[in-house]
Amino acid sequence: MTPTHTTQKGTDVMTDRRGVVAKRAENLSPDVPYVRGWARACRGAGALATQLTALGLEPDFPGLSADVSVAGDGLVRLGAIRPEAALLLAELIVSGLTAEVANHSETLAQEAGDSRRNSSAA
Repeated sequence: MTPTHTTQKGTDVMTDRRGVVAKRAENLSPDVPYVRGWARACRGAGALATQLTALGLEPDFPGLSADVSVAGDGLVRLGAIRPEAALLLAELIVSGLTAEVANHSETLAQEAGDSRRNSSAA
């Protein structure tokens, strides 16, 4: 992923190809609500830390922290992690998505069955 150089509100920032701001707020501007962005990032980092701790993976993400960009957007930084930790995190995400899709399909099938029973009873 090669960063591209863009200009946002007159401030020079680095973004990746998806537009995620990568540069930290080194020089604060008085008109940017940094605290709000940092608070959102802090909540996100805390939620992720809780889940990683529950799975016993907290030591694999020692650099997990909240941050804020030059535009005031909250950022959750994972820090430098081992390739194995990144692979495990990707596998956990895929497993969670698979379980969510299966649960959604089961709910839809149950609702369809309930609809058939209700329409035949009428």
